[in-house]
Amino acid sequence: MTAFRYRRAALALTAAAVLPLTLTACGGDDSSSDAAADKSSSSASAEEKSSAPAEGTPADGPFGPACATVPKDGAGSFDGMAQDPVATAASNNPALSTLVTAVKKAGLVDTLNNAQNITVFAPTNDAFAKIPKADLDKVLADKEMLTNILTYHVVGEKLSPTQLESGTYDTLQKSPLTTKGSGENYTVNDTSKVVCGNVPTANATVHIVDTVLMPKS
Repeated sequence: MTAFRYRRAALALTAAAVLPLTLTACGGDDSSSDAAADKSSSSASAEEKSSAPAEGTPADGPFGPACATVPKDGAGSFDGMAQDPVATAASNNPALSTLVTAVKKAGLVDTLNNAQNITVFAPTNDAFAKIPKADLDKVLADKEMLTNILTYHVVGEKLSPTQLESGTYDTLQKSPLTTKGSGENYTVNDTSKVVCGNVPTANATVHIVDTVLMPKS
């Protein structure tokens, strides 16, 4: 009987000693799992932040709301325009048909196609539609005036979005234009917004704008 009591007491002491260790081990496993989960969540968050473009960062490719109207394939697509010189590329974009008509009337097709490393601020059809029809017809019928206006839309170097942030650039017309903005929001001369920028052609960068630019002299 005495031996039996000793044995029961020993088992009780052993259980008392082992139980806290078991509980501690279980608690440690949960803590490790939580820490691993937190670490994984933090890593995922950091990865998402690093992959997201920073606000105000210039775009690498074409950008802007009007880019959605550019054909997805064919000669008028971004890939197609990149293969042709700028006047030819513009002729394949339906949104630039009025500009192309004006360029032909002014006899500037070869001038633009043969130039190297230029930037063209290309007004959309809607931009030309802002001009009263009588005034537009008058301009289109006056080759000298038309040439003066169209060459004011051309800068003799390729301008990246970063260069558009704050700059003044001489045009082929000789009068300067100014640009400002950041990210995907840029204006020219404080009046004309870039609605589809950074479009590459074989010899130029095109920034499509929503208002026709008028030279100051």
